[in-house]
Amino acid sequence: WKLEFFYSLFFPGLIVCGTLCVCLVIILWGIRLLLQRKKKLVSTSKTGKNQMVIAFFHPYCNAGGGGERVLWCALRALQKKYPEAVYVVYTGDVDVSGQQILEGAFRRFNIRLILPVQFVFLRKRYLVEDSLYPHFTLLGQSLGSVFLGWEALMQCVPDVYIDSMGYAFTLPLFKYIGGCQVGSYVHYPIISTDMLSIVKNQNVGLNNAAFITRNPFLSKVKLIYYYLFAFIYGLVGSCSDVVMVNSSWTLNHILSLWKVGNCTNIVYPPCDVQTFLDIPLHEKKTTPGHVLVSVGQFRPEKNHPLQIRAFAKLLNKKMVESSPSLKLVLIGGCRNKDDELRVNQLRRLSEDLGVQEFVEFKINIPFDELKNYLSEATIGLHTMWNEHFGIGVVECMAAGTIILAHNSGGPKLDIVVPHEGDITGFLAESEEGYAETMAHILSMSAEKRLQIRKSARASVSRFSDQEFEVAFLSSVEKLF
Repeated sequence: WKLEFFYSLFFPGLIVCGTLCVCLVIILWGIRLLLQRKKKLVSTSKTGKNQMVIAFFHPYCNAGGGGERVLWCALRALQKKYPEAVYVVYTGDVDVSGQQILEGAFRRFNIRLILPVQFVFLRKRYLVEDSLYPHFTLLGQSLGSVFLGWEALMQCVPDVYIDSMGYAFTLPLFKYIGGCQVGSYVHYPIISTDMLSIVKNQNVGLNNAAFITRNPFLSKVKLIYYYLFAFIYGLVGSCSDVVMVNSSWTLNHILSLWKVGNCTNIVYPPCDVQTFLDIPLHEKKTTPGHVLVSVGQFRPEKNHPLQIRAFAKLLNKKMVESSPSLKLVLIGGCRNKDDELRVNQLRRLSEDLGVQEFVEFKINIPFDELKNYLSEATIGLHTMWNEHFGIGVVECMAAGTIILAHNSGGPKLDIVVPHEGDITGFLAESEEGYAETMAHILSMSAEKRLQIRKSARASVSRFSDQEFEVAFLSSVEKLF
């Protein structure tokens, strides 16, 4: 009788589900039609002509990282080619004005746009903050980005939508509901095969807590969660009409997850190489000793603690002479209170290791000040595992510092590679490896360091703003 009861409910249930699906499709189609009508009204200029609306989704556009440099250079390139279009940036930086954002872009990146930009300020950016989701962070942020994207779409319906910050879950929303041509510039896949292997092998990592690695059951549950999430991430990513990735490392992961090789291209991020070329390559002797610099946002994955610990090991072991004359300067941007808290933790780490008088922090400094520090530095430090690209690495090399980067990701595959047979920098992984390599660089003769500086500077011309503009415009042409 149980089986008969099940069969008696099956077909009515199927009809109800089908009816609900049809109703949902009709509602979504109706919303799409309303949005299309709204778009026609908004995009009609005073002359009666329809103007193309090009929108970038970049909730943290006032931050000072490499992703923001891509945003402003992409906007500048498009404005040169399509001056008649209307340009929009969706941002969650509600505490500043649009003019202040543009001034910040000029101050930090030396970039000034040639045409106006309309900023659509989003109030629900907190939905994509990782602090809101202590557990299931990837899923929480991704679902949060859908709601944030919905808020953006309700305020402005563009013709062309470009996600320039990695919120792939917004792509189907703008494509199927907004009726937009959609493109994406991927700095870093939010889940990767490397993350899957870490959970599978039960290794402790940034995204894999120790209590999970110790429990086989929790590890299996998390692995299933990651595989399901990777599948959904692949589905939403495949909605993109144009996909641009910033490095060979990112390309390999996006191809395996999104499987859209026919519309995927490597577009190296723009690095302000030209601005650093006036820095002399010979070492300055205005101050005794050596300066070591690190350039990057104060985010957890940048692994600034490794830099401080390796530097402390360098000093404590007295691996070089005159170790008190060494100075480590950490330069970066703070996006929010979490980043500011992280900087305070790094200050305490310096105090705990007894090296606080040799370590300086420079937060959200102007471009000219950044350039001055790079001109004085002997070594540029980078410690992020599997960095997608590494604009800071390129800038250090262009400025004439000898780069010591992490032996993974973009720095390993694309940047710190031989140029015409000559070495352009060094790679390391562990505290000991970083400390020993720093000591090795500082023990070199000035002539040997100069040779490396010259090779490094010559190798980074392929990452210039001009090269980016050509590759970017070629990739997005399909959207227009």
